[in-house]
Amino acid sequence: MDTELLAPAGDLEAGYSALYFGADAVYLGLRRFSARAEATNFSPEDLDTFTAYAHSLGRKVYVAVNTLAQEEELQEAMNTLQTCADCHVDAVIVQDLGIARLVRRSFPELTLHASTQMAIHNLAGALALKKLGFKRVVLARELTWEEIQKIRQESGLEIEVFIHGALCYSYSGLCLFSSLETGRSANRGKCVYSCRDIFRIEGRETRAFSMRDLALEKEAGRLKGMSLKIEGRKKTALYVGAVTDYYRRILDTGKADISLSDNIKQIFARPWTKLHFYGKNKDVFTPDFAGHRGLLIGSVERTVNQSITFKLTHDIARYDGVQIDIPGGDKPFGFSVEQLTLNGKHVFEAKSHQTVTVNLPPHHPFIPKGASVYLASSTQVKSAYPYTKPKPGAYRNRYPLDVTVYLHADGLTAEAMGESITLATPLTPARQPTLVDSQVRTAFDKTGDTPFTLARLTVVNPEQLFAPASALNELRRRLYAILRIARKERFLPPISLSASIRQTPLWSIKVHHPDMLSHVPFDQYDEAVIMLATTYRPDDFQGLPIDKIRLALPPVMRGENLWKKTISTFLNAGFKRWEIGNLCGLSLLPKNTEISFDFTIPVMNTQSLMSALELGASRVTFSPEDTRFNICRLAHSGGAQTCLIVYQDTPLFLSANCIRPYDCSACDRKPLEQHISNGKGQFRLMSQQCQTVVSDMRPLALGPSAGDIPTEWMRADFCWRLYEASEIACLYSQVKQAKQMAHTFTGNFLKKFA
Repeated sequence: MDTELLAPAGDLEAGYSALYFGADAVYLGLRRFSARAEATNFSPEDLDTFTAYAHSLGRKVYVAVNTLAQEEELQEAMNTLQTCADCHVDAVIVQDLGIARLVRRSFPELTLHASTQMAIHNLAGALALKKLGFKRVVLARELTWEEIQKIRQESGLEIEVFIHGALCYSYSGLCLFSSLETGRSANRGKCVYSCRDIFRIEGRETRAFSMRDLALEKEAGRLKGMSLKIEGRKKTALYVGAVTDYYRRILDTGKADISLSDNIKQIFARPWTKLHFYGKNKDVFTPDFAGHRGLLIGSVERTVNQSITFKLTHDIARYDGVQIDIPGGDKPFGFSVEQLTLNGKHVFEAKSHQTVTVNLPPHHPFIPKGASVYLASSTQVKSAYPYTKPKPGAYRNRYPLDVTVYLHADGLTAEAMGESITLATPLTPARQPTLVDSQVRTAFDKTGDTPFTLARLTVVNPEQLFAPASALNELRRRLYAILRIARKERFLPPISLSASIRQTPLWSIKVHHPDMLSHVPFDQYDEAVIMLATTYRPDDFQGLPIDKIRLALPPVMRGENLWKKTISTFLNAGFKRWEIGNLCGLSLLPKNTEISFDFTIPVMNTQSLMSALELGASRVTFSPEDTRFNICRLAHSGGAQTCLIVYQDTPLFLSANCIRPYDCSACDRKPLEQHISNGKGQFRLMSQQCQTVVSDMRPLALGPSAGDIPTEWMRADFCWRLYEASEIACLYSQVKQAKQMAHTFTGNFLKKFA
């Protein structure tokens, strides 16, 4: 593919700005099933107008239908996909395997792009998506240049890579913090950005998980033959225009214009980072501040008489907005510049390298010498990105129709798209037969506010009859009305779920090392799931009943060659049952391997359940962020074996970003556990093998409330924090007895999603 600059649009204005400033494609969301649910988003009418306009310019439009859908929402998801089809969008961006199945089965004309919410981070994951019918994969942001190149060169898929914008602390799609702590799920577009909170760690307060903004800048020029994605569907048209313009010029000239990057920083920016593009990077956090910082333009030299004086590193004007860092403050102090003094004279603007005095507003905080001053809003920049847009109503999508009209003695018949309509009205011989065809065309060319345009008209009139205009117009109205209805009659794809459900569930126990099972008798579990690591060997499993062991591949598997070697070793040692936490497992394991899906491949509707079966899953695991009502609906549907997690230190964040306070060269890679708090809850931070897991200090424990769900398997999960083997045995016994356990919580199980 050609290199594509892909810009965001949270509304029509941002979309028009993106196109004007050089985006090759724009991605956006409708008002349901968008992972940016709190953006303005597009109405069906907006989408139709924008897509038609973009196509007139030779640009593309992708629609994000990238949230997880519960069972009761499937018909609404069908309606959303119908809107996408009606508006001729160039692709839909999908996370949910069920929605992907709707596209494949009911909307084959729609192209599938895999959302970054699917956490695809290696070649194996990309190859699995290719088999599923996806044309493009949006890679996890955490990948290095080498990893991205390998996937692009060997997958045969289009590759989309983020180059600019806000970052998540967790791998996208693997964050459950907002969901389990507030009921507002990031996987359903309602994230409250808990990663931006202030946390107390080891006696100090810090925004431990607040990420810088990604800005690859010149590095974007190295990503040739890919789609280069700007984040920002909640940003303004001004921001979208400025960032799109910046990267358009980088791609066209190979140079980064510092004046344009300064413009972006004045509109909205946190400090910038390359993330892990060049390898493991610790300089990715903004621990002191979470929001818009602005462009650094100086530091305070003195504070006198309700004013500050400082030397400028950038131009400034009256009515610009500035922010000043306040030591110990939770956020900077911001205000509008109402009075600007240069050499004792009031001026409207001042230039870089000049020393200015700025009056402070009343009730300002103490501002010490040396405090950093940022330009956070510029009147000049606000007017620097004008854009054009089409006149209202000038662009609409039209569906081309081939219509055949029959004239016969007792009436008229019109046919199109397999539908027909007959109007009973006696016809008489035409006085001027050669004019009849043009009269029919005149009538059927009047498509009005319908979604159709007449492409080809065939008139069958062997008896050379005449039809009055009123009859032709009525025939046209009836035909177009029935075609409108017929185009929307698409149905949920059929599913075949008929297996019987066990009356008494089987029991599974999951741990992250075989030694953790040493105090649990074999007869206390029907299956032990052990999270595999590349350091493990088959000898580590001696003494365990291999016929009861299922090896689990984790949700993130960097270092693909080492994983392939490890998997091969265990397959050759006779381990036959496996669990996968990412779709990459489908490619890493041989065909016909007995595979179950862990909760990190979410199944929240019968379509995704059916998709899992079609992919060869023998069992699926309900998501710990799902609700009891929805889980019951899926469990009652029968079909695949299902597993309910009834105890777990659910990973709220699963991250490649390390918060150890020292360089990687000094790291012993041993497990590091810390306790942290954000003032609302207590959390456990676990750092191990270059991965960070954050969980609630209270385990998720469903207790007696899970008792009547007709699932084939119940699972107690002890693999996301450090446990002693004796502690596991005690807790497992309590979990199996469905006891109400102290200091636990039930997440969303007894709630309803926001």
